[in-house]
Amino acid sequence: MLFRYKHIILLFILLTPIKVLSNNFKNDNSETIGQDSIYYQEITPVYIYVPHVFSDKEKQEYQRFLRLVYNIKKAYPYAKLASNLYKQLEDTLQYLPSKKAQKEYVEKMQKILLEKYESELRKLTITQGKLIIKLFYRETGNTTYQVIKELRGSFEAFFWQTLAKFFGSSLKFTYDPNGEDKDIEEIIQMIETGAL
Repeated sequence: MLFRYKHIILLFILLTPIKVLSNNFKNDNSETIGQDSIYYQEITPVYIYVPHVFSDKEKQEYQRFLRLVYNIKKAYPYAKLASNLYKQLEDTLQYLPSKKAQKEYVEKMQKILLEKYESELRKLTITQGKLIIKLFYRETGNTTYQVIKELRGSFEAFFWQTLAKFFGSSLKFTYDPNGEDKDIEEIIQMIETGAL
């Protein structure tokens, strides 16, 4: 019986016109060089992580790592949301006719966002707030201080920076994925690839 199936499959392959087979590969992922068509497929990157192994003596280090994972999972969605809203705001502001119209629009959006997210954001810890500031820089390339200064003015940026300093933070935090923020970057990549 298996012998018969092999013959049917072989017969099907031989009878299928080569033109039909070659047309299946002609899409956005093929390139013609001379008379040859080359098919290529982009694959998603695969990240290989060194497993974090903690001995009994490093129990505090293990707890710190778990806490960092927890805090990033809380803060990262807000950082992504803030960066997306900022990019949308920048796009909209370039079409407004005057500085006055831009200022009014920023104030209107600030009021809407405060009504929508203020209660949620107040539940976050200071550590999670610091992470949002760092991750916002990771997503946009701008510090939170720069963005507030650009959108609301120097005085308001100074005020919020002073308040942040009072709580042991800074709106001028940057992000260094190869240095001090290496663990954060690794955890984010693991979240984005579904490994965490």
